Amino acid sequence: MSRRTRRTALSVGAGVVAAALVTVAAVQFNAQPAGAADCNNFWVAPDGNDSAKGTEKEPWKTVTRARDEIRNKDLNDRMNCDITVNLKAGNYPVASTIDLNEQDSGKNGHRVVYRSVDGPGKAQLQGAEELTGWTPTENGIYKAKFDASKPFYTLFEDGKRATNARYPNRAADDTWAPYMTSILYEEDKMDVHNWLWGKAGDWDPTWDLSQASVTIWSGGSWSWFTDTIPLLDTNFKKTQTTLKYFTRFAMVNSRGGSRYYFQNSLSFLDQPGEYYVDFKAGEVYYKPRAGTMDGVKVLRPTVKTVLNLAGKSPQDRLHDVTFDGLGVQYSDFVPWYRVGWNAPGDSGVEHKYPEYDRQIELPRNRFGAITLTNTSNIDLTRMHISDTGATAIYLLFANDHTRVTDSLLENIGNDGIKVEGGWPGEGDLSNHHTFSNLFIDHIGELVPGDASGIELMDTGSNTVTNVEVKHSARYGISLESRPEVKDPDQYEGGNTFKYIKLEEMGLDSGDMGAFYTYGVDNQEPHPIQNTVDQMVIGDVIPDPSMPDAGGTRGVHMDAGGCGFAISNVQVGKVTDQKYQAYQCNQVTNADWVEGFDASKMEYDKIGVLPSFPYDVAGR
Repeated sequence: MSRRTRRTALSVGAGVVAAALVTVAAVQFNAQPAGAADCNNFWVAPDGNDSAKGTEKEPWKTVTRARDEIRNKDLNDRMNCDITVNLKAGNYPVASTIDLNEQDSGKNGHRVVYRSVDGPGKAQLQGAEELTGWTPTENGIYKAKFDASKPFYTLFEDGKRATNARYPNRAADDTWAPYMTSILYEEDKMDVHNWLWGKAGDWDPTWDLSQASVTIWSGGSWSWFTDTIPLLDTNFKKTQTTLKYFTRFAMVNSRGGSRYYFQNSLSFLDQPGEYYVDFKAGEVYYKPRAGTMDGVKVLRPTVKTVLNLAGKSPQDRLHDVTFDGLGVQYSDFVPWYRVGWNAPGDSGVEHKYPEYDRQIELPRNRFGAITLTNTSNIDLTRMHISDTGATAIYLLFANDHTRVTDSLLENIGNDGIKVEGGWPGEGDLSNHHTFSNLFIDHIGELVPGDASGIELMDTGSNTVTNVEVKHSARYGISLESRPEVKDPDQYEGGNTFKYIKLEEMGLDSGDMGAFYTYGVDNQEPHPIQNTVDQMVIGDVIPDPSMPDAGGTRGVHMDAGGCGFAISNVQVGKVTDQKYQAYQCNQVTNADWVEGFDASKMEYDKIGVLPSFPYDVAGR
């Protein structure tokens, strides 16, 4: 049995919606125009009323009112054409997450469509509310009250992310540096994960760190992940602080310290565009960019997830739903963040490959502005997703045939798109996704460590085409498993990457590649199972303060990264090799190989297509 046949069999066994239904739905998508006879059409508007009729002249006010009309009257049980929910232009505040489940699916080969009727990006679902009642304090700083029972962990001024007041101050709005560097205080403290020592004189004993946290590239001599962790207590005489939770790696490694900065202290609030949250008093302090609050709109996020699309189980999935042209803006972050468990088996659940505990997100961090779990055949098209606390679109565990197309994702806290299947060797849960004609700009704003425009984990048979990723602290596109995983327990085969453009990658990290793989297909004989073709990578030059700044690459096939056919790839300047890999891939016409022929590059097809619905010219 071939690997692809085996994947299909596993998927059916795991309860994926029947392939025939998927095929019919794909053919029928938008075959029946909105407004046709016998098709249900509903209308929603920012000035609507949920007690109205839901017509164009008497629209409802909320998406949930339309969802409930379809669900409670079982309108999707007798579909003979698409059901369409038309959202008129304007902002739709989302005070609590909008949930869709298996009851809200399209049926009979038709879809339930939620669309921005006035054009892409015109109807905006906003997971935030305005902070009002600002009063001046001193030094151009204003403060306002908020409900202390509803804390928040990022902030926005007029659609631009504010900076949590920090020390040292960042050099610019779209950079992460500069940092301080931790030190080895005593020889027996080399391997500590919760005690941080700074250099004598780096810390001001007048600072108030009672509600502060630290963002740190733990690991010392390497910089692979960032942790954001609240402080417990601080000893200024020793220049030492204790963290509330363990970091991913030790503060010092090979006698090298970790780069870090402190944040969320009123003592640090000295720059326009910075804020401080007093969680105990329920007060937020802000220094507006223009020097006054007149005409300024400051928004605090209300939800971590704006749209939650989740079926009951892998056997009972939400399916055949389309979101067309919607804007999804603003979502929240978390008070502390770390990638994965620190050691194999730390999840507390027995797995065939316990090492994967270290690769997967902690349960508390498995969310995006749009989160999909237990879904099939979901379309997100012509979307504009921006200003998120964490990942923009998160496909968690059991999902198949998701299509994200013709969409703009920008100013993202963590990853642009993250696909995270289940543990390897326990069933193929995530496959056959399409990510096409996407512009993903400014990612990793709150989680620079491990940020990626598109991150694929334990998932296969995906198509990634005409994707442009710009401005990332770390990766552009990554495909990851674990080196310990053996065939047939890996599910990363059958992926196609074509017409890809990656610019301004690795801006704040070392030992990386703009296109990156980890632990994929490590066993002989490494048959070709993934393809990369027609890719242009710009310069990959990190901040010089990185301890491993000399390790940036265009393409990095790490800890394996085998079984790839790589062709027609061009890479700009790097601090290490343009391509680093074992001798286990097939490479043709790449500019690190003698005889590169630029005439074979299809430059006019690389990146987003001329049909892209948003203006990104000049970015």
